[in-house]
Amino acid sequence: MPLPKVVAPTFELQLITGKKIKYRPFLVKEEKVLLIALEGGNDADISSTLKSVLKSCIITRGVDIEKLPSFELEYLFLNIRGKSVGESVELIVTCQDDNKTKVPLTINLSDIKLEVPDNHTDMIKVNDDVTIKMKYPSMQKFLDTNFIGVDLDSQDRIDKAFDTVIDCIDTIFTIDEAWSSEDCTKKELLKFIEQLNSNQFSQIEEFFATMPKLQYKGKVHNPNTKKDSDVVIEGLTSFFA
Repeated sequence: MPLPKVVAPTFELQLITGKKIKYRPFLVKEEKVLLIALEGGNDADISSTLKSVLKSCIITRGVDIEKLPSFELEYLFLNIRGKSVGESVELIVTCQDDNKTKVPLTINLSDIKLEVPDNHTDMIKVNDDVTIKMKYPSMQKFLDTNFIGVDLDSQDRIDKAFDTVIDCIDTIFTIDEAWSSEDCTKKELLKFIEQLNSNQFSQIEEFFATMPKLQYKGKVHNPNTKKDSDVVIEGLTSFFA
């Protein structure tokens, strides 16, 4: 007689775009291959394994994870992991009132939100004539930020940063014309970026700095000073450090 089949529960998550995605937790076999890939340290293996596992966990049809913004992938990964291995994480944080006392903090994953700053915009006004419309980094940025590429030297980090900027240019406008990034070469886009002055480029930096991000806000109690202080934790890696 064959052993019984265990049916995985399904859950639903609403993204910033309003799109609802149904998903299931990681299965043991998926956690196993994911751990093997992470411990192996090969970037290509980590990338392909994560993509495969995420695709397997998403039940809703027509979801292209390669095109989802990196912050929505982080939010999705956070929720899948939470339903798979536990809905809380234990961290050690530093009390802000004295900047030295460390205390334990238990965070319920449902209290981690995807925050969108009020001043965030994807339209970069270079000058009176030129505007850049940006698009969000997607799957590769999610992988680079959280799983691979964390040990790059400073020059490689600079090169990767510029590659990300170029990849996130959607359209360049003037009053009379528009250029889609899909119709431009990487060399042309790099040359365009390099002609900007520091103030103009800082607007692009601001686009990335104010992108939606995972954030937890709470309070901790300092046993030494007897004071409560605010704690803010941001980014997927911060919750699983």
